[in-house]
Amino acid sequence: MTIGYSRYVALGDSQTEGLLDGDDNTGIHGFADRLAWRLNALQPGLHYANLAVRGRRISDVLDRQLPLARNMNPDLITSCIGMNDVTRPVRSFDKALEDMRRVHTELAATGATVVTTTFPDIARILPVGRVLSGRLRRINEVIRTDSAHFGFRLVDLSAATSMLDPATWAVDRVHGSPHGHQLFADAAAEALGLPGSDHRWAEVEGELVLPRLRERMYSQLMWAQNMLMPWVWRHTLGSSRGKGLEPKRPVMAPLDASPALSEAE
Repeated sequence: MTIGYSRYVALGDSQTEGLLDGDDNTGIHGFADRLAWRLNALQPGLHYANLAVRGRRISDVLDRQLPLARNMNPDLITSCIGMNDVTRPVRSFDKALEDMRRVHTELAATGATVVTTTFPDIARILPVGRVLSGRLRRINEVIRTDSAHFGFRLVDLSAATSMLDPATWAVDRVHGSPHGHQLFADAAAEALGLPGSDHRWAEVEGELVLPRLRERMYSQLMWAQNMLMPWVWRHTLGSSRGKGLEPKRPVMAPLDASPALSEAE
């Protein structure tokens, strides 16, 4: 079976790196690794590089990751970047959108098949996300417009009911859980038209049950105390969880056999 992809590069931030799908001691995985294993199972011999690092912004992909990716001659690129620009408390969001358009232009120039994604509306996941809804709408519009213009394969997470399911998200409500990362990988597989892929990733089995008000209030309090405040402090200082870190797969290399992963790992 020939599916046409033999050299895959993943670009982005913590979501593509795979934060909270595994850990730094035992290894982190994420949707890009899961997609790579699926591609390799369909057509063994895949070469794969993952240049994503937690905390990275659109400008980091433009200035650092894209030049490296171009030199790897990929035939498939996934690009999931922008949430750190959406959430960072600065006034330069217009510049971030300009950088995003430049990223898309340069991705198109590689000649590779490109998979991009919109972002889910975190206002429907976190109450504090409401203040960011305007930015999310703007960046999603750029992603949709450029994807249509350049012929990218678009994963529209913003329209998926599954993104409202608490099981999709890790304890911090920002990064995907192992189950969520599997959904993201399944979504990319559908966008690429891989054998066995379908649209079930976007749906919720049975009725979507959202937490009751008391549960949501308690969960929100714990999230703010344990996740939000440390994050705000780092961003106020201009720091990042990824400071000093390098990509986990910085070179294009053959992919090892897929480990026995479950969605709940």
